[in-house]
Amino acid sequence: MTDTSRNNSAEEIAGQIMTGDRNALSRTITLIESSKPEHLEKAHRILDICLQNRADSLRIGITGPPGAGKSSLIETLGLEILKDSRNMLAVLTIDPSSKRSGGSILGDKSRMERLSGNKAVFIRPSPSSGHLGGTSPRTHEVIRLCESAGYNIILVETVGVGQSEISVESMVDYILLLMLPGSGDELQGIKRGIMETADGIALTKTDEALPKSLASSKASCESALKLLPKKHRLWNPKVMLTSAMTGRGIEEVWNDILQFAAMLRENELFEPARKKQLSQLLRTQVDLQLKDAFYNHPDIISAFAATAAAVEENTISPFTGAKQLIEKIIRSPR
Repeated sequence: MTDTSRNNSAEEIAGQIMTGDRNALSRTITLIESSKPEHLEKAHRILDICLQNRADSLRIGITGPPGAGKSSLIETLGLEILKDSRNMLAVLTIDPSSKRSGGSILGDKSRMERLSGNKAVFIRPSPSSGHLGGTSPRTHEVIRLCESAGYNIILVETVGVGQSEISVESMVDYILLLMLPGSGDELQGIKRGIMETADGIALTKTDEALPKSLASSKASCESALKLLPKKHRLWNPKVMLTSAMTGRGIEEVWNDILQFAAMLRENELFEPARKKQLSQLLRTQVDLQLKDAFYNHPDIISAFAATAAAVEENTISPFTGAKQLIEKIIRSPR
């Protein structure tokens, strides 16, 4: 963290972000990802001010199993998006966190060389910090900061950890599920929860697969989609054949995303979905902050070890122990 970021007021930094200052945006994201209470407090003051100025954005989640080619497809899709000179693109990549340092491991920015040099693109790798939702705990806040900086297309790449990635649904408008074709068991490693959240499916690396295998994989995915409950009454997810290497299907994917967004807006579903996401985020933040406040409360710190020992010695059950600890700071209504 630079001296400038510490000394500038929240109002000054927010003003810089709203004029498109990438350095101010990066510094504030670093504050948001910090574990220090004073950093988070300042970051949220900045965010509250920035809410006054937000781009009319489209948020896209890119998910799928490891090895499906998320970073490669994001770069190629990003180049397609930038063919429209009105677009400003933010790419938020979520990396697995190092258990020792808590930092990002993969460093996606180095894997998107064609995008990273473009002035209309902001790429930010963030550690998942062990969070099990496939995203960073602060992803939604980072999205809103990027919108305040003028980025109208937000791509969120998830870790690629499987079933738990469904939390990305609470912060994006369209979810693209990437799958590798040709193995004959594409659907075995894809849990129903993720399939149900997908608004579109892209079979990737099709330049490496045989035509017969591609046809079989596409048919399998389409059959699976028909068996699942519809996410949107007015939308049928497509299965698209893509290749980041050759560019196959990338324009089709982008057009599908635009058509989906148009469908939401035409049927007045876009803003209600965003409001529902904010309500979910509020509940999530209440849960997180209650948990932090609970474990850092002086009465809990002093009593926890003794209660845990009593549970381990079978003097009391874990349920009774938890109840006793909670009632030290929260009294049950009578």
